[in-house]
Amino acid sequence: MRRFEVGDNVRVDIPNRDDADFDRYHGQTGKVVEVIEDDAGQATGDERDSYLFGVEFKGGNTDHFRWRDLRPNPKEE
Repeated sequence: MRRFEVGDNVRVDIPNRDDADFDRYHGQTGKVVEVIEDDAGQATGDERDSYLFGVEFKGGNTDHFRWRDLRPNPKEE
């Protein structure tokens, strides 16, 4: 079960301040532009981990996140 689809507006919400990406991405908003399926869910036992979401931010840079680091952002900012 995928939580997000291409075109969805999202906000990055990294709960761990010690995460290397916290300062770079926490609180930023963007749009899902790609969904990649892999086998991470088999390793973790959580089907939701089988999806990696490519998020494009203002300025055009893109990075990839798992579902746990993204929240819906119904307003495009």
